[in-house]
Amino acid sequence: MSDTKAIFTGDRCLSCTSCMANCPVMAAIKDYRGPKLVGPAHGRMHFSQEDIEESLNYCSNCKSCDRACPSGVAVSTLNMLQRAEYYKKHKHLRSEDILAHGERMANLIRKIPFGATFSNLGMSIGKALGIFSALGIAGERNMPAYAATPFKDAFNSIKQPSSQKKVVLFTGCYINDNEPHVGKAFVKVFNANGYEVLIDKQFKCCGSPLVVTGFLDEARQHADNNVSRIMDWKRQGIPVVTPCTSCSLMLKEEYHELFGEDKFHAAAQNVYDAFEFLEILQERGEFNSNFKSLNQKFLYHVPCHLKSQAIGLPAQDILEEAGAKVNLADAGCCGISGNYGFRKDKYEISMKIGAKLFERVKQNDFDKVISDCGTCRMQIHHGTDIKPVHPIEVLAQAY
Repeated sequence: MSDTKAIFTGDRCLSCTSCMANCPVMAAIKDYRGPKLVGPAHGRMHFSQEDIEESLNYCSNCKSCDRACPSGVAVSTLNMLQRAEYYKKHKHLRSEDILAHGERMANLIRKIPFGATFSNLGMSIGKALGIFSALGIAGERNMPAYAATPFKDAFNSIKQPSSQKKVVLFTGCYINDNEPHVGKAFVKVFNANGYEVLIDKQFKCCGSPLVVTGFLDEARQHADNNVSRIMDWKRQGIPVVTPCTSCSLMLKEEYHELFGEDKFHAAAQNVYDAFEFLEILQERGEFNSNFKSLNQKFLYHVPCHLKSQAIGLPAQDILEEAGAKVNLADAGCCGISGNYGFRKDKYEISMKIGAKLFERVKQNDFDKVISDCGTCRMQIHHGTDIKPVHPIEVLAQAY
């Protein structure tokens, strides 16, 4: 059991308020009493039913507090552990159950003939009739549409050159069920760099939506399953790569912070963010730079969950090598934080947090907006009517 497990970092808290000064939720709503009170303080008091910090509900798990902490306290993960403790004695809301189980819902829909089509129509009607709002889901938002064919089902029809060099693509739920074109772009880019892409249908959702809504026991089941698969690929010398920054953070860091066993740390060493892996190839002189020049200007919103991985900005570096001009939005958290901004009672908070980013995007001094995170892209589109793309799609077009 490593001392990097989140519960062992709480005693490092100096109560310096750096986390509070950098918390986008605190800046948006005065009712949130702050990360250090919820996680580190209550963690040390062993959190009981009689001593509940009600404002725990406001934490979005954006990780801004972790990055700000000078003492390396896993503040946001401590908050998630306290949230899980809360739900041991309190019932989940219907909206929380729905938003936490997107993969389950997608799997059920796929069992129905033309399920995606009917579901998308039903979501449009449900929004218009106010059904989502009645369930506790933000009625102002469009729910993400299901793709006609999920990526994992379409994968075998993608023609790839065989190669001794292989990677396993961890799609995550959003790319598999909603944006399979991002997965196809990933395959194109990695094929261009000499890698054959494999998928593993035994992978489950990384568990991020479960953790943030307090379903920690289910998240642990997903973690055990996914780590078992990652370790199997590691024994074969095949890395696992994902273009979803929330998935990569969960697989690389949060499993170990939450559950603490050595196997989670060992598995993390075989997981890479997509552009992190490409930048490693670049450093080795193995990156394929034989692409057409990207004579375009991009506005890059860097996801919070990418910043928290401390791997720099590999997408910016690689796209600039391809001739693109990449300007950082530098406008803080987008506000959606996975399923946080889809909750009816958090919608206004999420939009207030994202306001600075929306204003930056609306300046429209670029050709495209790019972001590695699917929900960040949804939030930007919702707040501006400008639809961002994943940087892997841009690179795929260059090859």
